[in-house]
Amino acid sequence: MQTIGLCRFSYLGDGGFQTMHDTLADREAFLYNADRLEQRFRFFETMTLPSVRGQTDPDFKFLIVIGERFPDAFRTRLDTLIADIPQAIIQVHAPDRHRTVMPTAVNSIREFDGKHCIQFRLDDDDAMAVTFVEKAKAVAELALPMMLTRKVFAIDFVQGFKARMGPLGIEAVEHRQLSLGIAQALVLSPRVPKTVMNYGHHKLWHGMPTLTFADDNMWARGYNDFNDSMQKPGHEVQPMELLDTAGEDHFRDTFNIDADHVRRVFSRA
Repeated sequence: MQTIGLCRFSYLGDGGFQTMHDTLADREAFLYNADRLEQRFRFFETMTLPSVRGQTDPDFKFLIVIGERFPDAFRTRLDTLIADIPQAIIQVHAPDRHRTVMPTAVNSIREFDGKHCIQFRLDDDDAMAVTFVEKAKAVAELALPMMLTRKVFAIDFVQGFKARMGPLGIEAVEHRQLSLGIAQALVLSPRVPKTVMNYGHHKLWHGMPTLTFADDNMWARGYNDFNDSMQKPGHEVQPMELLDTAGEDHFRDTFNIDADHVRRVFSRA
């Protein structure tokens, strides 16, 4: 069945962020600040893209949505970074309502071929296990016979890591969390035009059957200075420890994240 992943890379529009701005110009100044984009790109290069590139099942599409005002130099860098990933597609959209743009973008590449469709989201500073697409498809196929009367159901892998990348390598701590939105997929029936972006990931289980798995590390959530969810006062970051050799090997095997690559990228001036 067709599988589509969505990455919203600093899309400039109305909504989509917990951090609020008074005007579109204020949001543009925040999103396209050079220091912020530099950090986002370093996480994107060392975490997100390796996990996409390393998928054991390559039969999926990875849609990256950016705004039409995305800075030219960073757009060139984005094109270069995804050049060797055949699943990656970039779409450019004008400023508009986030909840309108994202479903339109996803449905523009959906085949509506009479089969169910798997959809997931992945932020530009997070990673999914390299087995995520393969496992999501396997679970969906097994679950379909008991879900045929349902328009949509969810698959949620709840175990992973909180992680911070830096010049010394990878700091991380193991974590479990329901409905985090990473390594989480929706399975939509053939005629349902809604998308993964029509549902709040943290409340999926409120309105649909959800199959939950906690037996493998399936995601790594990147922590950095510009996490949208951490801009509010009082947010505390769980302590992390620098990975040893065994931990680095686990990240390489699980997410295709290479600690030496992390050190090189985060040591650049």
